[in-house]
Parts: sequence; C-alpha cells; structure tokens
Amino acid sequence: MSVPILELKGVEKRFGGNQVLRGVDLDVASATSLVVIGGSGSGKSVMLKNALGLMIPDAGQILFDGQDVTRSQGKDRDRMRARIGMLFQSAALFDSLRVWENVAFRLVQVDRLRRKEAKARAIETLRKVRLGPDVADLYPAEISGGMQKRVGLARAIISQPELIFFDEPTTGLDPITADAINDLIVEQVEALGAATVSITHDMASARKIADEIAMLFEGKIIWRGAASDVDVSGNPYVEQFVQGLAEGPIQPGF
Repeated sequence: MSVPILELKGVEKRFGGNQVLRGVDLDVASATSLVVIGGSGSGKSVMLKNALGLMIPDAGQILFDGQDVTRSQGKDRDRMRARIGMLFQSAALFDSLRVWENVAFRLVQVDRLRRKEAKARAIETLRKVRLGPDVADLYPAEISGGMQKRVGLARAIISQPELIFFDEPTTGLDPITADAINDLIVEQVEALGAATVSITHDMASARKIADEIAMLFEGKIIWRGAASDVDVSGNPYVEQFVQGLAEGPIQPGF
C-alpha cells in the first residue's frame, strides 16, 4: 500500500480556552484531490496552517510522505515546503511586486534563479493559466480579482509541486469567474499529477475539483467519501451544509 503524501493523526489545537481541533485524522493519497468543507469557525484554516507548519499542534502528528514533520524546523521544514504549492485566499499577492515577480517569488528568493530566467519561467507559467505576457509587468492593483487569482495559481504551480493547498480558491469571485478558476485548477493539477488539499464552503467548487470530500465540524472529521456521494451521504450534518439549510443539527454562527 502506498504511503499518503500527507497524513494528520489525532491533531489537536487550542487557543486559550477554545479547543479548535479535537483530534483530526486525515490522509491524502498522491495525485488525489481532497476538499475539506465546513462552516466558518469549524477549524478548516487552523487545520491547513498546522499541515503547512505555520502552526505546531498541541497534540498529534503531521506526516509528509511518511516522514514526521510535526515539529520540523529549518532545513527539514524548507525541504518539505519546496515540494508544496499554495494558493492563498484572495490570492495574497505582494502589491509592490509586478505580476511576474509574484509568480517567480520562490525562484528568485529561495532558488536564487537569475531574474531573466525567472521571468521567462513566470511568463511560461502565466500562459498555463490563460494570461498573456502583457500582464507580466503589471502590478496586482492593475488587474482584476479573477486575474489575481490566476496569478496566485501560477505562483502555486511554478515549482511543479507534489502537493498543493487551496484556501477558499473561489472566495470573492462571481459564479462565472469562479467556475473558470475551478476549471484551471482541475486542468493544472491533472497536468502536474499533484495531490491537493482544498478548504472551502463553496459546494459548486468542491463538487468540481474534488475526488473526495471530507467535512470538518467542531474540530473533527465527521464524514468522508467520494465527491459523487456528498449529496447522498446519509449524514444529517453534511446534508444540512450541502443543502444550505438553516434548520438542522448545525446552529447558525451568529
């Protein structure tokens, strides 16, 4: 049996008296797209930050390609991150850098690639997300939100990662642009053969980009199955979330 590219075992995280993660168990196989759904405050972002090493869990383990990286630091952590891409919510581009500099940020700052070569790589990658070379020298403020998201996707894939994290990839986009972003995500992930972990509350996005869907509720994974089964899960929490109903076991968060 192959080793998962990413595995969370009993991960717990507390902030003061607030227990956010209560023993998350999750694994992601190579070349598999897993989407984690859940409402605001369910712990999705905290789970992602623990998986990335931006936070250290209070208990449990994070394994990357079979290696325990729960408390890895320095070069060990850098080696893991070199194999990972990330598309941040709202793209999170550097306003003071041109588009190509955003896309090639890792190549220049970490890999120490010459700027001329890095720019050529960035332009080549921008083409993969349907952006022409005329965009490369613009600043993020000069392009639309949908284009910014595509630039963020280009930055996530430029180093040809084995695992990509997507944090609410369609947040703030109109339905047509969101669908186009979903198509690009599917296309580029398939081209790379990468595994992905996405967190979202957008069910249209989840259905389109996922092989499997898991639901996080009150700090635990309460259901997981094939994306095609999410509408017939038999789980009342999943059914309420998927159908967007106010009535049910999940109480509105206001």
